[in-house]
Amino acid sequence: MGIRKDIEIDGKMIAFKASAAIPRIYRLKFQRDIYKDLSVLEKSIGDGDAKASNLDMFSLEMFENIAFIMAKHADPTIPDTPEEWLDQFNTFSIYQILPQLIELWGLNVKTDVEAKKTSPNRA
Repeated sequence: MGIRKDIEIDGKMIAFKASAAIPRIYRLKFQRDIYKDLSVLEKSIGDGDAKASNLDMFSLEMFENIAFIMAKHADPTIPDTPEEWLDQFNTFSIYQILPQLIELWGLNVKTDVEAKKTSPNRA
């Protein structure tokens, strides 16, 4: 299941997907916790102003990895590494893409929580 969203990157519409599988896929691929990484990125990007943000090179790599995992989840035919996937683009702004990925992840988490609230309790 999950939630899909198309985001324009470098003039191309790229599909991204968020689902309950993403934390596991991310952890297996990068040995990191996506919840912590998204939290760090959300704080670092601030209100989306490049001059006021605290993004460093490590944060940029986290963003690229998260974007890659969500894109690969939506389209299994994309390349198998973030480097190969990113190679199809010219430069693009993390400040335009990251907020949309955070929103997509938030919608996925909200949907998951609402589904649990409406599920009947089983004995």
